[in-house]
Order: sequence, then structure tokens, then C-alpha cells
Amino acid sequence: MAERSTAVRRREDLDAEAAARLSGWLRGYRTFQGIPDELFDSMGRPRDHWMQFLGDFAEYPDREFDSRFSLATRHIRDTGVTYRVYGEETERSWPLNPLPLLLSQSDWTQIAAGVEQRANLMEAVLRDLYGDAGLLSEGALPAAAVTGSPDFLRAMRGIKPPGGRYLQIYAADIGRGPDGRWWVLDDRAQAPSGAGYALENRLVLARAYPNLYNAMNVQRLAPFFDGLRKGLASTAGRADPRICLMTPGPFSETYFEQAHLARYLGFLLVEGDDLVVRDGRVYIRTIAGLKRADVLWRRVDADFIDPLELNASSHLGVPGLVEAIRGGGVTVLNMPGAGLLESKALLGFLPKLCRRLLSEDLKMPNVATWWCGQATEREWVQSRLDSLAIAPAFDGMGPDGVTTRARVIGDLTASERDAFMRRLEERPGDFVGQEVVRLSTTPVLHEGRLEAAPFVLRVYATATPDGMKIMPGGFCRTSDRPDVRAISMSDHARSADVWVLSDEPVAPISLMANRDDVAVRRILGHLPSRAADNLFWLGRYLERAEATLRLARSLCTSLMDADAALHSTGETLGKLQELLVAWDVLDEDSSDLRAVDAARKALFDRDTFGSVVRLVRAARRTASSMRERLSPDFWTLLVSLENRLNEPTQDPLSEAGVLQQAETALQILAALSGLAQENMNRGVGWRFLDMGRRIERGVNTCRLARTLAAEEATLDDLDLLLDLADSQITYRARYLVGVALRPVRDMVMLDPFNTRSAAFQVVALKTHLAALPSLLDDGILEAPNRIVLPLATQLETAEAGDFDVEDMGGVERTLLTLSGAIADRYFLQGANAVPTTKLAALA
Repeated sequence: MAERSTAVRRREDLDAEAAARLSGWLRGYRTFQGIPDELFDSMGRPRDHWMQFLGDFAEYPDREFDSRFSLATRHIRDTGVTYRVYGEETERSWPLNPLPLLLSQSDWTQIAAGVEQRANLMEAVLRDLYGDAGLLSEGALPAAAVTGSPDFLRAMRGIKPPGGRYLQIYAADIGRGPDGRWWVLDDRAQAPSGAGYALENRLVLARAYPNLYNAMNVQRLAPFFDGLRKGLASTAGRADPRICLMTPGPFSETYFEQAHLARYLGFLLVEGDDLVVRDGRVYIRTIAGLKRADVLWRRVDADFIDPLELNASSHLGVPGLVEAIRGGGVTVLNMPGAGLLESKALLGFLPKLCRRLLSEDLKMPNVATWWCGQATEREWVQSRLDSLAIAPAFDGMGPDGVTTRARVIGDLTASERDAFMRRLEERPGDFVGQEVVRLSTTPVLHEGRLEAAPFVLRVYATATPDGMKIMPGGFCRTSDRPDVRAISMSDHARSADVWVLSDEPVAPISLMANRDDVAVRRILGHLPSRAADNLFWLGRYLERAEATLRLARSLCTSLMDADAALHSTGETLGKLQELLVAWDVLDEDSSDLRAVDAARKALFDRDTFGSVVRLVRAARRTASSMRERLSPDFWTLLVSLENRLNEPTQDPLSEAGVLQQAETALQILAALSGLAQENMNRGVGWRFLDMGRRIERGVNTCRLARTLAAEEATLDDLDLLLDLADSQITYRARYLVGVALRPVRDMVMLDPFNTRSAAFQVVALKTHLAALPSLLDDGILEAPNRIVLPLATQLETAEAGDFDVEDMGGVERTLLTLSGAIADRYFLQGANAVPTTKLAALA
């Protein structure tokens, strides 16, 4: 390593503290011998743009810097910016560096030109290989280098892509080589990820350092995404197309990014089960029937998109999708089969292919690569095994038989090396030899010091109606390890924003249209059945959590409040515990459990199905499946509630501690309810969320009333019921004679003005169902309406004196039947699920 012994000042007017900080950063910064660095040029001089940034950065006092970046990282945590490592069930918080990667205008001009040319080359290669295959027939490419790849889809041969393009978005992983030039390390054409994280990185750092961001003339990302959106729309066969982002689902490693992009671009986020093929076209299952999908921007690997013609074991795809593509009934981008371009077997042929197809030399070379499927290249690789990296030629196992990335033979154990040599001898075409490339470095901030970290930069290109557009920036990953040849987010890596600096001031740009011909709309569009299902159950989970919290709170207050002391003993306590047993919070043998222990178990026991922490966790999982439909504030509150309930405590909480936790959780749930009522658009999505809450609240109210308002109910039972139904204040204001059975039953079950009563829930359900679309315009009521209307009439005409426990049980059973009818009508699930009635119009 070479150490910088002198400090360079950015300008003379830095105050003493900032100058000392800048000098310390530069003096302690160490580069790697023979490795290019972004802060210092090849002559050891600091680059001007880095000095401008670091000079301004040094002027932040230590505490202010900490507070600024802490605020940014808090945004990451609160809004749930996450990723998932393949094979892991839990998500990880997004790791972001405090410093961006800075690229000058001259550097970026070279990068953009190289990536644009490469994207055009890749489009030309795909057009040939899936067309007349002239490259194979004329010997420009060995057939085995193409057909040996599992990403080469024979089913796509001869299919002309709807919209005219194979590649809508292409990405190249690049690094700066030993000579200072930018080199391509890998091509990404299957379903390039990371663009959404690049967008989030920009949002976080622009918030953390707004003055720096504006002063450095950073080029905006919005024009790229605007071009991407217009490019996808232009491939459809009709005006105002319906564009969907097809995701593998919430267990995808980059699901947050997919949801973020769908929300930002205004696309519909769909899974395979949301789609169905009918008569050569693709439709989305919505609560109003099937609605046509014009464009699918896929983030599902091509082999999994159609279990009929491709991978038969896939549960992520849509049966018949390939046939729909073949017939021009839908545009799928990137075109299935584009993943072939990621094969390292092709890298060695690209320079010649570029001259053949584009009549140009490659502007940005890739890592020198030799495919072992050719005798001469194989012999050359075998003669230099100790000096080359060996990588799988296609998507498969690497030289150690386990990992899929390049490995240096010298790093393998003796047994791994012997096993690799046998595999190389048996199947040489499965491997390539590559020049060993050590990545260039960029400054990162670690414990107050600047350190040089290897990095990989992913740059994106998208086809637009105005030609190819390159994202001015990209997705940068830095490694905590000093010697890496490939970086993934599972390998000690962090992310960094990428600032491409302009020589001129940059005008603010957004995706908001500045046109007078945009048609006015007040409806967000048709709600997919899966989204309706998730919203419905999100409402039920949150309402059940609230009801359980009220039970736990009653257990605690009964121990502390003299007026409610009877709740802690005798029959009322037993009934409270019976309710908790019925709701799978306590075991049936928990009758001798102390009240405080029962309350503690109800809140925090992660192994109990009905505990509040399990219910909130289920709500968060359900919400994560439709993040594009929830506001950041809603998600932040939900995550904070889960985190609070998950916080470990060294000692068991006292009655007061459990009560405080229950009260805080109830306040957060009230805030979530307020957001849904006041901030959520009153479309059908809100109706399903509210219907879930209303059904759960109605069922819970009936269960509470049956338990605590039976004929033999005590005054303490009735008082507790009013507490649990949050109706004490209203009751005391209305009845001055004290607690009595008949008025309590009326208030809890039949009062249409009490927002906690069963009757109020049924009236709300009746209103919601009347506003939902019907499949057939024949005037005949659908099943949910046929159930809710008689129930509403029953509760409206019933008298409290005649409304007994059996009637309460009947209302509870009817509400559960209504829940099933709503699911049968609106929540179509599974690859073969179809409505039982013929759909009216396939719009």
C-alpha cells in the first residue's frame, strides 16, 4: 500500500477545524499498489471533483455529520428498505455508504458511449440468434457456446418480439482497469436488478446532503426512468396501455426494489397467479373480472415464466404465456431468452461480433476471456491455470463445484483442484478462463477515516422512442474486503449512490407530466384479486391484534385499578382467560396462570399463534406483498410496532410495564387506522382493507358479548364488556342508572351509531359491498350481498330484550360465512382459478 504523506487543501478559506479534518483524511488514505483509485489519479494527485466534495464535506461538524447520516439511515430503517440474501427467510436492512461515488463529466461520457454501444450490440446478437442464426451458420459463433447455455430458449426461436425489441433494459457491471480505462466485468440482460435501489440511494443521500448535492451539479435520474416508462409504453399495441411489473413475489431477493419501482413508475405489480391467458392474450385477475395486460416488465427468470412450455415445476409463471408472446398478444420485456447474453462463453467473441454486426470496434472492452469449448483456447487456459481465474461458462457450478463465481485455481484446496481438473477434462465447454482482474477503489468513510474500497458499478441502458438512454449514475457496490473480483450484496458489500457531475448547473426534473392533454382520472384502476385479498387480511390481522391488546390491557388494569379489582379474580378473570384460549393466545391448561403472566404472553410470546407479536408480524408480511399500495408513513408505523414488540427485555415486565407496552401498541394501531381513514384514497382497495377490519371487529364483538353478556352476566362482566368495546364513556353519558344487561347488549350489538357495535360493522359492510363492481350487469345480487342484506335487516329490526346469546352466535356465524363468500367472489388464487360465472367484458 502507498501512504499519502502530504495534505492537500481544497481552498484557503477553510476554517482551521475543516482544514485539519480534510488533511487528516488525505494523509491517512492508503491506495493499493498498481490499482487505480477514484480519489487520486495515476500521478498521485487528488482529483478536483473529489477535493471539491471533500472540502465541503469537511465543513460539517462531527456531530452534524453524524446526525445528517443517522437521519438518512433512519429513513432506510423506517421505510423498510431491505434486501434478501438467497436462501434466507429474513430480510436485511439496506447497507448504504455515507459517501457517493463521484464521476466526472469526461469519465461519464466514455462510460455512456461504451454501455450504449454494448446494449445495441446485445440487441443485434439476440435478433440474429433467435432469428435466422447467421452467426452460427457462418461460423462466427460456435453452436455449443449458445445452445450449451440453459438460458437459450429453443421455444423462442423464430418469435418476433411484440414491440420490436428483445432488450428493453440492459445493464453492464464495470470497473476501472489497471490502465485507468473502464472495463466490462459482466453483462446483465435476463432481468437486471438494482435500478430501484439506485433510486432509493439517491433519495437518501440527497436528503442527507442537500446543499452538497445541488452545489456539485449532480445529474438527475428522473429522465432515465421517464424514458424507461415511455419505452415500455411504446411497445404495446394500443394507446394508454396497462403495464405490469411481473415479480417472483415477496420472497424475491429484491422485492423491495420491485415494489418501489412499480410505485414510482405507476405500474401494476403482479405475480404469476395474478395473470391468466385467454384466447392468446394475457389478463389480470381483478375484482371486476379479467382486465387485459399489454406489457409485462418481467423480473422472473425466463425459464420460470411458463410451466407449459418451459420449466414444468415453476409456480411463478403463467401457463400459456409463451404462446401469447408468439401470437403477439402481450409484450414481455426483456424478451425471454435474453439471459443467454450473460453467459461468459460469449465474452471472448464480442470484439469480433461488434465489428461484424455494428461495423465498429468495442468502445469498452470486457475482461479477457477464453472459452474452453475450443481446443486451442482450452490448451492455452490449461497451460496457465495458476495465473487465470476459472469461471462457469454458463449458469452452473464454478471450479470448486459449489459457488457460481470465478475462482483462482491457487485458492482451491487439493481435493477441489483435483475435482475441477476431472470436470474440466470431461466437460471443457462448461468453463472459461479469465484474466484475473482486481477491482479499482473508491473512498468510503469508516469510523471517521477515509479508506479505499474495491467497487463494481452497474450502469443501465434503456430503449426509448427517442433512442437509447443511459442512466446518469447507477448501482454501485463496495466491498469491505480489500481483494475481490465479484461483489454481491451477500458478500460483505455495501451500496453507494453514484453522482455524475455536470459541468453546467442541472435543472430540477421529475416524472410529473408538464402537458395540457393529460386526461383527468379519479379512479386508480382495477384492483387485482391478490391485492384485494392482502388488504382484506391486513385489516383482519390489525383488528385482531387490537382486540387482543384490549384483553391484555384489561388483565393489567384489573390488577392496578381499585374500581376494576374484581376483574382479577373469580368468574370474570376466568372468562377473560377463556377468550384468550379461544383466540389461541393461551393454552387450555393455563387456568392457573397469573393475570400479568397471561398478559405478557398475549403480547410477546412469539411461539403462540394468537399473540399480538405474531399477529403484527403476519400483518407486516401481508403488507410487504403490496408495498406499492401503502404509504411510507403506514409502513413506518407498522414496522415500528413490530420492532417494539420484538424488543427483548432482560427482566420480565411488571404489570405497569406490560400495560405501558399495550397502551403504546394501541396508540400505534390507532394511528394506522387514522392513516387508512384519512390518507388512503377511498377506492376499492380501501374498501377491502376496511371490510377486513369490520368483519373481524364484528366477529370479535359477538364473541365478547356471548361471553360477557349472557343471562347470568355479573355487573363486573358487563363493565368489562364496555371496556373491551371502548363504549364506557358513551354508556355512562347515555344511562345514569348504572350498568344493566339490556342497554349493554343494545349498545354493543344493535346500536347503529356506536362505531364498535356489531350493527355498525354490518351497515359499513353493506355499504362497501354495494359499491363494489359486479361481474354481470343482470340486476341479480351476488352472494356477499345476499348474505349481508338479511343480516343488516335483522340487526336493524331486533330489540335488545329479545336478542339473546343464540342470536349473537348467529350473527357471528353469518359474518364468518360472509367472509368466505367475499373470498370466493373476489380472491381468485392459483394458476387455474377462474370465476364461476362467465365474465362480461374483457376490457
